[in-house]
Amino acid sequence: MTVLVLGLLVFLGAHSVRILADDWRARRIAVMGPGAWKGLFSVVSIVGFVLIVWGYGLSRAAPVDLWHPPVWTRHLASLLNLAAFVLLAAAYVPRNRIKASLGHPMVLGVKAWALAHLLSNGRLADVMLFGAFLLWAVFDYRAARRRDRAGRARRVPGTLAGDAVAVVAGALAWGVFAFWLHGAWIGVRPFG
Repeated sequence: MTVLVLGLLVFLGAHSVRILADDWRARRIAVMGPGAWKGLFSVVSIVGFVLIVWGYGLSRAAPVDLWHPPVWTRHLASLLNLAAFVLLAAAYVPRNRIKASLGHPMVLGVKAWALAHLLSNGRLADVMLFGAFLLWAVFDYRAARRRDRAGRARRVPGTLAGDAVAVVAGALAWGVFAFWLHGAWIGVRPFG
């Protein structure tokens, strides 16, 4: 569990700098330059991610059950993950109303993904992993919306075509991941 916790601290810590110390971050970027900052941020994030994957894998060897979620939570988790993939796609598809209205769909997608996994998994490592991501996403979204208000962020209006592309791309990505990649990469097949 120590490796998982360390990974979460490193990965989410790096992703929390803007939440906790945005002015310090701006000064570091000014001193280092954007390229060097992005490079350092990427290296730290990759190290944290590797530690999370390794630590989560180690925890599966000796799982600690906290509760046994009912079967219906898996169905709800599938729907929430579909929404998470659509939100993720909306973060990158230009001119969609999802992004225009929500502002930060990727962070909301992380919230949906983490909540889905918290509902459908009852092991200690799951609660730590997905609970940490959910908590981070709540604070990150609040901070991002606060920055938007302070900077009077203006969003590009979306179109129906942009919405359609985001929904179809997200649904297709969800289908590929849910039916094939989740089992191959994670070892759990959501649909049998």
